[in-house]
Amino acid sequence: MFSPVESRRLYRQVADQIRLMIASGELAVGQRLPAERDLAEQLSVSRPTVREALIVLEVEGLVNIRMGSGIYVVRQHAATVTGAEREPVEGPFELLQARALIECAIAEEAAGRAKPDDIALLDEALTRMGGVVNDAIAVLDADRAFHTGIAAIIGNATLIRVTGEMFDMRMTPYFARLASHFEGPTTWRSALDEHRAIRDAIAAGDAAGAKAAMRTHLTMSQKRFSESFGEEFSGEEERGRNKRPSKGTTKT
Repeated sequence: MFSPVESRRLYRQVADQIRLMIASGELAVGQRLPAERDLAEQLSVSRPTVREALIVLEVEGLVNIRMGSGIYVVRQHAATVTGAEREPVEGPFELLQARALIECAIAEEAAGRAKPDDIALLDEALTRMGGVVNDAIAVLDADRAFHTGIAAIIGNATLIRVTGEMFDMRMTPYFARLASHFEGPTTWRSALDEHRAIRDAIAAGDAAGAKAAMRTHLTMSQKRFSESFGEEFSGEEERGRNKRPSKGTTKT
C-alpha cells in the first residue's frame, strides 16, 4: 500500500523505471515499447499510471507516442535526472479527483445563490466556448471562465483563487501534451453539453442537480483522459482481430 505521498509520485517513479530501461539499452532507439497493458502488468501499476508516465517521457523527448501504432523510443537518455524532472507533480487523475471534491460543493452552493447577472456571465463563457472548440488555447480560456464564474457566484475570494489555481495546473507542457492526444473539437463539444447541464441546474436553483452535473462533467473528463493510446491492436494483431467471426454485436 502506497502512502499518499508515494501515490502522488507513483507515475514519476514509473517514468524513472522506464527511463532507466532506455538508458541501459534494454529499450533501444527505434524500438516499440510493450503495450500499455503489458507495461502496467510488468511494473505492477495501473494503466492510467503508465499513461501518465509515458506522457512525462514524451515531454522529455525520450519517446514518441503514435496513436493507433504504439510508443517508440526516439533517443537515449542519461540515467541521472535533474531535480526539476524528479519534482513531484500531481497527475491529471489526481487533479480531477480534487476538482470533483471541491467544485461539486461549489456548484451545489452556487445554485442557491445565483442571480440573473451570474447566469448571464456563465452564458457568455459558454457562448465563447462554443465558438472556439477548434482553438485549444481559446477554448481553455473560456472553460476557465465558466468554472471560476461558478465560484464567483458564492463571492468567496479563496474559492475563486483555488478554482483558478486548480484549473491552471493543467497549463503545463505535460498537460498540453496529454491534451493533444485526447482532446479536440469533438470532446470539447461533449464538454460544452456537460457545462450547459451545470448551468441549467444552477439557474434553476437545483443544488443537488448542479452538484451531480458537475460530478458527471469531471467524471467524463477523466474518462476522456483514460482512453488508451490505441497501441494494443496494431499490425498483425489488428489484422488478426479483424478476421475474428462476428457475434452480431460491436463494442465501441
